[in-house]
Formats: sequence, C-alpha cells, structure tokens
Amino acid sequence: METLYHQTNKQIQEVQSLMGNLEKTDRQSVHLLENELQARTDQIFNHLERLEILASKEPPNRRQNAKLRVDQLKYDVQHLRTALQNFQHRRYMKEAQEREREELMSRTFTTNDADTSIPIDETLQLNSNLHNAHRGMDDLLGSGSSILNGLRDQRSTLKGTHKKMLDVANMLGLSNTVMRLIERRATQDKFIMIGGMLLTCVFMFLVIRYLG
Repeated sequence: METLYHQTNKQIQEVQSLMGNLEKTDRQSVHLLENELQARTDQIFNHLERLEILASKEPPNRRQNAKLRVDQLKYDVQHLRTALQNFQHRRYMKEAQEREREELMSRTFTTNDADTSIPIDETLQLNSNLHNAHRGMDDLLGSGSSILNGLRDQRSTLKGTHKKMLDVANMLGLSNTVMRLIERRATQDKFIMIGGMLLTCVFMFLVIRYLG
C-alpha cells in the first residue's frame, strides 16, 4: 500500500504543477493540456479505489490512519478536478464571446438614405458591456459552484473523519464526555456548512437577478 500511496501522492503533485500552466498555454495547445490533466486525474481516482481496498485490509491498529490518508488524497484530487472544470467553462465562454465579436465586426451595415446612420461605435460598446457583464456573472457562478462543491467535499470528509474519530475513541477508551464534545463540534460544523451554502445560493440569486 505504501508504494501505491506515494505514487498517487506524487501524481497529484504533478497535476497541481501542470494546472499552473493552463493560463500560460496558447489556444492551440491548451486543449491538449486539458486532456492530459483529465486523463491523469482519472488515473488517480483509479488508484484511490485500489488504495481504499488496501486500507480496509490493513491491521486494525493501522487501518484508521490508512483510511484517513486515502481520504486526504481523495479530497485533494477532487479540488483539482473542480478547478479544471471551472477553467474549461471560462475558456468555452471566452471563445464563444470572441466568435460573436468577430461576427459582429464582419457584418456589413447599409443605409437606405443619407439621413440614416448607424452608431456602430455605440453598438460595439454596448455589446462589449454586455459581454463583460455576462463574463462577470459566469465567473461568479463558477466561483459559487466551486465553493458549493468544496463545501460538499468538506461535509463528506468531516462525516468520514467524525466516524473514524469515534471509532478511534472507542478503541482508545476515551471518556463519554470527550466523545460528546466531538459530536457537538461535528454538529456545529454541519450548521456552519449549511449556512454557508444558503448564503452562497442567496448571493448567486441576487447577482443573477441584478445582472439579468
């Protein structure tokens, strides 16, 4: 298990390093880098499935620690996958806006008489403002989606960690008072997470309504 764990951890670090090159890669090559990152994250998830099986087969005194280490790797790669999806979404929107701008610039304008004029500059400015507003809204939605995904991941991690802490507490013979404190803290974290999700949803709704 140790060999596969260190191999998977190294792969996650390599993906993190490659993620930093996305913004610097030219348009002709960026999709190749995205495909490579997607393939690497899929391979990492396959390794994590194998690690979960191996962790469950560890001796009882090492099993809890092994599962916690695997959960941390899973948490890290889930955030990397979310970051890649957000980048792809922003790139698709930017390319669509550029295509629309090129179509607008290449459109032929005609007039029926000398008194008719088309304020092209104002039209282009209005179109640019609308694109900027849409881009801002897309960024906010992407950020909100990333935050919600992060909160969901944290909730799953906290639930798993809470259960494992209780198992460890039972093995170590901790007092009932300490266990109740752990459960109370987990409940507080749950309410904080739900409140954060609700605030994020309300904020996204207000932004969409205002920009719309």
